[in-house]
Amino acid sequence: MWHDAALVAGKDLRIELRSRVGAQQVAPFALVVLVLFAFAFDADHALLLKAAPGLFWVAVLFAAVLSIQRSFAVESADGGRDRLRLSGMDPAGIFLGKAGAVAVQLLVLQLVLAAGVAILYSSRLGDAAVLVATCLVATVGLAAAGTIYGVVATAVGASETLLPLLLMPVVAPVLLCATKAWQAALGTGATGDALGWLRFLGVFAVVYVAAGVLAFGPLVEEG
Repeated sequence: MWHDAALVAGKDLRIELRSRVGAQQVAPFALVVLVLFAFAFDADHALLLKAAPGLFWVAVLFAAVLSIQRSFAVESADGGRDRLRLSGMDPAGIFLGKAGAVAVQLLVLQLVLAAGVAILYSSRLGDAAVLVATCLVATVGLAAAGTIYGVVATAVGASETLLPLLLMPVVAPVLLCATKAWQAALGTGATGDALGWLRFLGVFAVVYVAAGVLAFGPLVEEG
């Protein structure tokens, strides 16, 4: 399973490196979202600082939807999805590989967005350990849930419109917990409860990964 996951993740990451879609489309789009919010809240800098964690994770969500759509669009081209299904690879390995590739892309994007938050919002990124842990755990949850619903949306041939509708309600708890953890770390919300929100994030991440490992194979076959 882990060998197959490494092969699939490596394939997806090589495709993204060669196509540069993430660097040329996804990252600029996410940065534009931050810039627009900066202009919208420019008159109230205190409110902008308080909203910075939520705006960061909204930008991550939008980028995640684009990355997941791109991941499955690659498989849909030229019958690639059928060849992958017939390759004999472990379905759980395929799921972990695709989710892992999406997670790596999102983590790189979050480094860029964190710099954008610090520069555009004049926000001090304190308590780096909590911020990094939140990004890691939340990204696992987003990538796992997105991969599950990405294969569902692709199966019905409407990933551009159906994926956001399916994904956003499911990942809302992840975004809420991640935002609260960042607020606690940055001192813009309730203090002292960052670890509690991290534990909630861990539960969601485990549930989504377990669901994907168990359900990805049947979902691909049904699709």
